Amino acid sequence: MDYIAAIQSFTPANEQEAADQAIILSYSKQHPDTVLCRENLVAHITSSGFIMNRQLTKVLLVHHNIRGVWAWTGGHADGDPDLLHVAVKEAKEETGAGDIRPLADTIVSLDVLPVFSHWRRNRFVSAHLHLSAAYILLCDERESLSPRPSENTGVAWFDTEYFTPQHFDRHDTVLYNKLIQKARML
Repeated sequence: MDYIAAIQSFTPANEQEAADQAIILSYSKQHPDTVLCRENLVAHITSSGFIMNRQLTKVLLVHHNIRGVWAWTGGHADGDPDLLHVAVKEAKEETGAGDIRPLADTIVSLDVLPVFSHWRRNRFVSAHLHLSAAYILLCDERESLSPRPSENTGVAWFDTEYFTPQHFDRHDTVLYNKLIQKARML
């Protein structure tokens, strides 16, 4: 599905999602030639996969090299307008799992996420925004997993009860719990 159609068909569940959907659509219309590319240094579209087991009781995370925390999978669209394809591709690459499938083929969350300045591959990356489209993905817990050293140092399953401020920052706690609830509603 074309990314604009996918974003437009998303039904916001709250004021935050409605505001972020409007921002993403407006920015996409203003920058149609670059919004899907990380060369747009202000903001660009990313697609993330929130990977859960089939019982929706555990979440598969990677230990992110740049952020230094356990995080969901995802990545830059890099010109690909099929955001579900991007989410699944990134999830497989980052976890080493061969069989990852969407719970549904629709976006479950739209979020404008800040990215702080950092170094990547000996290059400085300025602060910018990720215009994030998120999907719920499913993976069997018996899948063989392996980190992708260029992006993460670990891959592990976490019980859904683990997503508290004791283990994650406030923003990740809210986002991940929102995604757990949306998965259970699908």
